[in-house]
Amino acid sequence: MTQRLHTLPNGFRIVTESMPGLLSASVGLWVEAGGRHETPAQNGIAHFLEHMAFKGTRRRSALRIAEEIEDVGGYINAYTSREMTAYYARVLSGDVVMALDVIADIVLNPLFRKADIETERHVILQEIGQALDTPDDIIFDWLHEVSYPDQPFGRTILGPEERVASFRKADFEGFTGAHYGPDQMILSAAGGVDHDAIVAAAERIFGALKPVGLPTVQPARFEGGERREVKDLEQVHFALSFEGPGYRDERVYTSQVYATAMGGGMSSRLFQKIREDRGLCYSIYAQSSAYEDTGHVTIYAGTSAEEIGDLTQLTIDELKRAVDDMTEAEVARSRAQLRAGLLMGLESPSSRAERNARLLSIWGRIPDVAEAVAKIDAVDTAAVRSYAADLTGARAALAVYGPVADAPGIDVIRRGLAG
Repeated sequence: MTQRLHTLPNGFRIVTESMPGLLSASVGLWVEAGGRHETPAQNGIAHFLEHMAFKGTRRRSALRIAEEIEDVGGYINAYTSREMTAYYARVLSGDVVMALDVIADIVLNPLFRKADIETERHVILQEIGQALDTPDDIIFDWLHEVSYPDQPFGRTILGPEERVASFRKADFEGFTGAHYGPDQMILSAAGGVDHDAIVAAAERIFGALKPVGLPTVQPARFEGGERREVKDLEQVHFALSFEGPGYRDERVYTSQVYATAMGGGMSSRLFQKIREDRGLCYSIYAQSSAYEDTGHVTIYAGTSAEEIGDLTQLTIDELKRAVDDMTEAEVARSRAQLRAGLLMGLESPSSRAERNARLLSIWGRIPDVAEAVAKIDAVDTAAVRSYAADLTGARAALAVYGPVADAPGIDVIRRGLAG
């Protein structure tokens, strides 16, 4: 695998990675503008803008955008996160420059026609309604809001209905004007790619754009608290979060190993104790997430109203027990799971392209995969136990949804962990 980097004079960054033997490639634009870059009045606009990109440009109708990619057997898509918005395509190697031209067109030249805005507004309002009707989806929005209250990082990516209902063409143009400059974009391609051809195309398409400068981003502050939504559902949905390290903190690897040992698979502690031994739930898991300046370890489970008390207590017990008796075998298994997940994922050109864009955004370089593997392998049992001890005293947030009038609250959990 060969990675090559190039930066245009206006700050536009290009990274390609050739994967010998592949006849296809993934190519995309990662824009460093997501939910956390919105003002309160803009909440939801980054995601709305992602929808609008596919509605047509001065050169292509919405149908033509889809046809050009699908005529060659490819696909095109996009997503919005809290820190980035990505527009990407998967095509055969000979169609990479064409796909890049389509992606650049929808990102740089959207029309924002009034009729299209109204159509997508309706689609997004339906998307919000769908999320509200999906308990194991909406609960994570609520958990994030209570973890990071009254700040951009804690607001939902979809935005509230009242904001989505108000956006107009000028709002989209204002957001793209402030955040969609070449110095906020990364072009990443992986697979059967020709670096020089991609650079030449990028120079032609993006070379004359003017940089917009670095945006001012409000730092994230994990404060914690509780969100309790009582509703007549079949299950209680339980989501618990603890403050964790950001991705520039070396402890991020320890956090990942810890979360995997606690709830990363069928052999994990929470799965074995709460599902296999006690049968209190069908699904329970833990995961570690990291961002620019914050992170969190999250535990999710679904159970009955009658058993939420037992599930909460067992979760507390397992979190405390990990401080003293997390074993070398468990840590070794977690390291192996993380290592395999990383390496298996990188066999896909789409995963490679996304990883390279994210790492270039974070570090300004592409650390070798071996560097990440070495840091995973360096996490030992003592470090995981120490992290477990720190976590029991960390800031925490809780969201519960369903028949939860009598469910234990965050104060009960905090006292249980401290006792």
